[in-house]
Amino acid sequence: MRRLLLLRHAKAERLQSGGRDHDRILAKRGREDAAAVGAYLVRHKLIPDLALVSTSARTRETWGLVAKIFPKVPPAEFEGTIYEAEPEAILDAVRATEPEVRTLLVVGHNPGMQQLAGILIASGEVEARQRLLEEFPTSAFATISFATGSWDGLHANGGRLEHFVTPQTLEATTD
Repeated sequence: MRRLLLLRHAKAERLQSGGRDHDRILAKRGREDAAAVGAYLVRHKLIPDLALVSTSARTRETWGLVAKIFPKVPPAEFEGTIYEAEPEAILDAVRATEPEVRTLLVVGHNPGMQQLAGILIASGEVEARQRLLEEFPTSAFATISFATGSWDGLHANGGRLEHFVTPQTLEATTD
């Protein structure tokens, strides 16, 4: 079995005049949301073996805040190919993951993250699937499980949605 966690970066500051989108940092709310996501992942034992992180400042900062909540920080690879990538490019990066990795976290951007989740998910709670297809806000994450022995075996409609969590659902729950 393989477990894929797709995490959209946390809320970022607005693009400054003359600034580069790649360099945007997290807003205060984004930093708070990222820490809450990390705590949720720990509570639910969803700690990755590896993280693939877009090279943007906001994804790197999101990863740093999530990772520091973990009892032991998993290794991370910073991938330029998933910066604002199409779902196929993200899936290519996932499929290239070493077989020893059982749980993989990808920290990236929309619309690619939401589109990839929509492509991969075939089953799971209907309401959660519908919410994911409607909106994948900043700091949202989806956990998708696959009954396959390798990452290169992932295919469209091959996954089961285990969790879809947004900052709003984190605020509404105390579990």
